[in-house]
Formats: sequence, C-alpha cells, structure tokens
Amino acid sequence: MDTKDLLKKVRKIEIKTRGLSNQIFSGEYQSAFKGRGMAFSEVREYQVGDEIRTIDWNVTARFNHPYVKVFDEEREMTVMLLVDVSGSKNFGTQVQLKQELATELCAVLSFSAIQNNDKVGVLFFSDKVEKFIPPKKGRSHILMIIRELIDFKPENKGTDVAEGLRYFTSAIKKRCTAFLISDFMSRPFENELKIANRKHDLVALRLYDIHEEEFPDLGLIPVKDEETGQIEWINTGDKKVRLAFKTAALERNGRLEDLFRKSGVDFTKIGTHESYIKPLMTLFKKREARR
Repeated sequence: MDTKDLLKKVRKIEIKTRGLSNQIFSGEYQSAFKGRGMAFSEVREYQVGDEIRTIDWNVTARFNHPYVKVFDEEREMTVMLLVDVSGSKNFGTQVQLKQELATELCAVLSFSAIQNNDKVGVLFFSDKVEKFIPPKKGRSHILMIIRELIDFKPENKGTDVAEGLRYFTSAIKKRCTAFLISDFMSRPFENELKIANRKHDLVALRLYDIHEEEFPDLGLIPVKDEETGQIEWINTGDKKVRLAFKTAALERNGRLEDLFRKSGVDFTKIGTHESYIKPLMTLFKKREARR
C-alpha cells in the first residue's frame, strides 16, 4: 500500500472510530476502566467512621491526636493492546477480514483511552513478539498505531499467545488495563494468562469468522491454513463432516471460555459478520455493574 492510500485509510478509520468513541464509548469506557491506583493526597484529623488502617501513626504520635491518610483514585491509566498478527488475521468470509476488525477495535479503544487522558501502547505478536510500541498519549501517537495496524507485515505466521503475554508481563511493570485481541487458535497459554491477569487487568476479545466454526454445503472445497500454508480438500457436502467440524469448534470455544472464567479474565467474542458496538458495550456495562 502506498503512502497516499495508507493515509487515506488511516483517516477513514479515524473519522469512524473517533466518532463512535465520542458518541458511544467514552463514558462507558471511563466507568468500566476506572484507574485502579490510589495516590496519597493529604493527612487530616481522624473522624468517626474512618478506617483504622488509614491512621498515620507517625503524625498521630507527633501531635498526640489521631490523623488519617487520605488517598485519591488515580484516574490516569496505561492501556495496552496485545494484537495477534499471525497468518489467520487474513481470514474473513463475511463483511471484513479479522485484521480489519482488529484495526477498528484498537482504534476505538485507543480514542476512548486518550479522551480519558490515558496512555496507549501496543504489542504485536505471532509465534514471537513482532513489535512493541511503548505507551504514550496523544492523537498523533494513536494515528501512528493505526498506520502500523493497517500496514504491518509480520515475520512469522504462527500464533503463540503465551509468548505475547510473557513479554507483556515483563515489559509493563505498573498495573495497567490490557486488551488481548486474537482468535486464540494457539498453543496452550493458561499459566501466562493467569500470571498476566494477577499483575494487570486483562480483557480478552476473541475475533472469529462464522466459517471457522461452521461449514456451508459447498461440495468438495480446498481449505488453506493461513498459518502453515497447508491446503486440505474437504467434502462439505457430507453432513457428518460438517457436524464433526461444528462439534470440534464448539468444544474448542467452550474450553477457551472456561479458561477465561477460571483465570478471572473478562471476555467477549466478535465476529467478522457483525458490528463490534454491541459486544463491546455489553462487556463495558457488565464491568461497570460489578463496581
């Protein structure tokens, strides 16, 4: 893609996602992802009802009267986008490819974040860490991220979610909110998921295409694995073949959702055939309701 086309595409995505962020997501985002940190503000005299654990014993001893520490919630956060850029991102039989869906999701989350004065960083991973963009604020930073999402060419095609999570956990020291965006067709990553979610607030967005989960009856068709390049001929006219494929997909998705629940990770799924507005809003409202 030449520079002119790339900039045109970036601008188009900015107009759409910034508008959505302003009109729909910004308030919901703030409610669902409030700053977790507590910053020391001041010391004041103890009042009836104050928690004993907030007493500042040094000041109390000095003035011979109980004083408590007052904390303010830190609103500013860091948001990390962990994006799967493996070969399967090029799959999509419906409205868009998974890569296009991931780009728009990242853009809308980024604009929602910077409206709340948060920093945004990105980590691209395949079966290795492909690129790390440190968290920063500002529109120009977000536009650079969108450019990378559109035009990035990964070196590898496989998927290893564990590798991405390991790097993220060691690179980002302070607690942040992270969106893990992938189809999760990966080697096992349970331990890395639990470790990352203990240290940070992790949210999983599973991208999928309906034809990865259910074959239409198209007779004998070639199916290419985008990650390995392997082509397999499948008889989709056979009911048993279609049923076996659907059953395997349902089992795989069920195991994945169980893993997220057990690890305490909020998650939603978003298909290439649908708008991401409803799944995101439902996720945000669910988080907000728990507060």
